[in-house]
Amino acid sequence: MANPKEENAKRIRYVRLLSRFVSGILSYLAKSDHPTKEQFDQKVTMNFRFLEKNEAVKLYKDEYIALEGMAQKILNFQSSDTDIATIKEELFYAQNQLEKRINAVRYKKSKHDNHAQDGW
Repeated sequence: MANPKEENAKRIRYVRLLSRFVSGILSYLAKSDHPTKEQFDQKVTMNFRFLEKNEAVKLYKDEYIALEGMAQKILNFQSSDTDIATIKEELFYAQNQLEKRINAVRYKKSKHDNHAQDGW
């Protein structure tokens, strides 16, 4: 069995590379005025080279699993013949859902707190 620190370092590196891959593709789609399917495929190939150098690691957190799923969705769109408008729409929707999931865990409304200890 490998050293736990090494496993943790591999996991962190893999998550950072996944994040870099997904954010690179999404920023390209957001900033490009008239993206084409060929440019999208080329960009995915360029950004994927960093990710494929690293070995895939088992992820356990929901947000990281969703991030990995989003990266897989990008790769599936590269190999499909879907038009760029549909790709852009579906990827932005998936990114929005991922952000909602992350924010739902981090923020809670004060009305759901335990007010019994406030002294009221």
